[in-house]
Amino acid sequence: MVILRGYQFSVYNRIARIALHEKGVAYETEEIDPFQTDVPLDHLRRHPFGRVPVLSHAGFDIYETTAICRYIEAAFEGPRLLPSGAKALGRVAQVISIVDCYGYRPLVRQVFAHRVFRPSVGEDSDETEISKGLEASFPVLGALNVLAMEGNVLDGQNFTLADCHLAPMIAYFVQAAEGANALKSHSALADWWAYAADRRSVEETDPGLPSS
Repeated sequence: MVILRGYQFSVYNRIARIALHEKGVAYETEEIDPFQTDVPLDHLRRHPFGRVPVLSHAGFDIYETTAICRYIEAAFEGPRLLPSGAKALGRVAQVISIVDCYGYRPLVRQVFAHRVFRPSVGEDSDETEISKGLEASFPVLGALNVLAMEGNVLDGQNFTLADCHLAPMIAYFVQAAEGANALKSHSALADWWAYAADRRSVEETDPGLPSS
């Protein structure tokens, strides 16, 4: 049995779900909200930092999304999510690192959270945070656009762990009008998103919003 323990609105939870869908792995979910003060003790035993997601498979627990996705790739049959060529493999790791280190906060925690998510749950948004996030998003989008243009990754043909990692963040970012407009100015990345957004794994893992 495969169980993915995570928060339905977490992009990192969705990354792991997309990888599972791409590999054709049947799995169950357990909802864990890491923002609550009473994170279950069972979850803390699986993840000492109380974050999400955690993948449980045949008595084996693994946390950290990048590690989870590498495990999914190695443990299960199905389409390969890692390329064999050295350049493409390097670019996959590079995209994941860019997204984690420089993309997550501006795209998700600032632009999406304050423009879309907070209003959906009746919380106030901060226009300053949106502006800061949008400004910080441009070098991220620019770097990813260059890599998409290069053709070793984000090529709209070969779906890899880089696509799994980036798609949930762009999906949230473009729900804000400012995010959608910013993406349009990066044509190669916008073309990639048009491809990724129609991917069955991306569509089937869309968490929606709390008010929907």
